[in-house]
Amino acid sequence: MSRPLEGVRVVEVAGWMAAPGAAAMMADLGADVVKVEPMRGDPVRGVIRQPEVDPPLDAPFQQDNRGKRGIAVALDRPEGQELVRRLCDGADVFVNNLLGRRQVKFGLDADALLARNPRLVHATLTGYGLEGPDSARPGFDITAFFGRGGITHAITEPGEQAPRARPAQGDHAAALAMLAAVLAALRLVERTGEGQVLDVNLLATAAWTMSTDLSSTLVDGQDPPTLGRRRRRHALQESFRTADDRWVLLFMPEPHWWERFCTAVGRPEWVADPRLESVASRFEHMPEVTDLMDELFASRTLSQWAAVFDDAGLTWAPAATISEVAADPHAAAAGTFPVVMHPVVGAFRTVATPMRLRGQDLSPRSPAPDLGQHTREVLHEVGLSGPEIEALVADGTVAAGVTAA
Repeated sequence: MSRPLEGVRVVEVAGWMAAPGAAAMMADLGADVVKVEPMRGDPVRGVIRQPEVDPPLDAPFQQDNRGKRGIAVALDRPEGQELVRRLCDGADVFVNNLLGRRQVKFGLDADALLARNPRLVHATLTGYGLEGPDSARPGFDITAFFGRGGITHAITEPGEQAPRARPAQGDHAAALAMLAAVLAALRLVERTGEGQVLDVNLLATAAWTMSTDLSSTLVDGQDPPTLGRRRRRHALQESFRTADDRWVLLFMPEPHWWERFCTAVGRPEWVADPRLESVASRFEHMPEVTDLMDELFASRTLSQWAAVFDDAGLTWAPAATISEVAADPHAAAAGTFPVVMHPVVGAFRTVATPMRLRGQDLSPRSPAPDLGQHTREVLHEVGLSGPEIEALVADGTVAAGVTAA
């Protein structure tokens, strides 16, 4: 069965997780993705938490690089730069996370590559984009997405230390934006025959994720309130600790949910209590309401509350641990954790591209490449002879067949 992007060739010059994550989804969709790594490898290899398995498996690197072919090239050498340009001559998409000045330095900027391949989609994903006063500023998701994008401040309780984000949440949100932009650009190329230049960045992605708050601030100039949980506007939009020290998340914003909730939890008298009878009265007495709710939730375990809420059809969720997500039967049944076959490790589960197309298999086709695994194969495809390739290996311009540590 063919996949939607079968026949599309992608060259990736990118490290870490955002742009590689976008290219991994393109590979899942059927594109032939060639990942160009520096001679020392993508900096993310081996630096994120590794699973405790034997033989070892670099699961985070596998996540963002499955389904690709890999070559290793010394981009600091003119010969290496020309090899990448030759790859792009026959490509449909060039994915990179190079700052603009580095693109020019390596001869991989849009003007240089489109002059050679006028139908190319030149796609850049950086912290702050290619335009504006901070376009040359390096940015990771913790800084550009969470910090400067306003997310960390917005989710910090008054007087508390700012929470630290988990790895690559902003990167993977931006990867989805990059995928969407590339698909739109490929459609434009198909219609017009002209190459496209696209620019995705972490700060703009953060603004989109925060746009419900940000859209109001753009109009009135005011920050949204950062009230503590005892001053929330809605009693049923909060988290509560259970008897077994777990947390339950509620989201039932409409007024009609209150009576249904009170009946389900065995507190029908709350419906007629003057302090609790309306959204306005509950907001006015929110410290008391919070105390009542905290006492209520502390009386039962998470599993006991789960049965109550599900029986009543309430909108809730546990604050699940990552291991609980990995074991979630619904997520598994929905195809969230496909299996990849690795020649050394064997079968392991990973996280699927978050989309489904009826009748299409979007599961990963192969594990991530070892460093330089496909160098000879790919360079042969762009017209280099065996002796030419071996000369490049010998002089350190490329690495071939190196097994990643």
